[in-house]
Amino acid sequence: MPAITFPEALPITAFREPIQQALRDHQVIIVCGDTGSGKTTQLPKMALQLGRAAEGRLIGCTQPRRLAAVTVARRVAEECGEPVGGLVGYQHRFERRLGRASRIKFMTDGILLAETRASPLLEAYDTLIIDEAHERSLNIDFLLGLVKRILPRRPGLRVVVSSATLDAGRFSDFFDGAPTLSIPGRLHPIEIRYREPGDDDPDLPRLIAQSVEELISAGPGDILAFLPGERDIRETAAVLTGRRLPGTAIVPLMASLPVAEQQRAFQPADGRRVILSTNVAETSVTLPGIRYVIDSGLARISRYVHRTQVQRLQIEAISQASARQRAGRCGRVGPGICIRLYGEADYQRRDPYTDPEILRSSLAGVIL
Repeated sequence: MPAITFPEALPITAFREPIQQALRDHQVIIVCGDTGSGKTTQLPKMALQLGRAAEGRLIGCTQPRRLAAVTVARRVAEECGEPVGGLVGYQHRFERRLGRASRIKFMTDGILLAETRASPLLEAYDTLIIDEAHERSLNIDFLLGLVKRILPRRPGLRVVVSSATLDAGRFSDFFDGAPTLSIPGRLHPIEIRYREPGDDDPDLPRLIAQSVEELISAGPGDILAFLPGERDIRETAAVLTGRRLPGTAIVPLMASLPVAEQQRAFQPADGRRVILSTNVAETSVTLPGIRYVIDSGLARISRYVHRTQVQRLQIEAISQASARQRAGRCGRVGPGICIRLYGEADYQRRDPYTDPEILRSSLAGVIL
């Protein structure tokens, strides 16, 4: 096994010993890390250095999205000096890259949930890291409940619940007072600019284009714009292309794109990039070179309509927690600017956190 190293620039590196000691002493720990803290990439390596993944078992790390599982696995494999599929591998519904030598397995939370059917005690793992637990997806909530039931029967199992918000107290209470470690983020100052709504506001693609032109004049650096859906991304890309911005590449990022096209967002370019993304870029993944963020304040939220018994994707205002996550994307490489396409009073009225998916979904799919 190669020597495990930890980047000194990441805030979580300074907390390596307390985290590893907590893993020795407790079955469950809660790690609350701000955007840019390094928790997603470094926690599995800390567990591996501690001697976890012993006796042929794995360190399992869940991610809410395929893009994050693949991208983070590649990053951790690179840091370990190993090819993907060797020491570090990944699995999602459409692809599996794992080998006999694999010790760290990144996967979508749906994959781990599906594995409980054949292995109710998840015997393949001696360590589980549930990342982005604050998203409270249906799969994550079911996994947390199942893991809590497994713990008394698997005293050697270690569980890390990783959250990017300060709402970690709920997870600690759920796991009977599990210790919580808070890691600061690596954030430079971020200037928040609000856009008070007006009667003559143009549509969303043109609002995005206006904000892009404003940020281009602010200085060098890539721009990340959050839009609610794929149609909005296509329309905004068409508007920006029509404006013929010099030295600027328009890069879409959404879950439906082939992996090769998604990777364009992770490859630095010679000129400026404007990345048009759904909320897949809100957590877990790190896009290089982002200095500016444009937040539409909207996302597609899945809700179950009891009257029609149909699950629908509705465009809704995001929560304050999601808005902070989006703004945090631009404070990693230097001072950043986040333009919110809504007013400050609107932000203050928004829900502190996104409703857990279990409160707005039919449970039939997961149960079946």
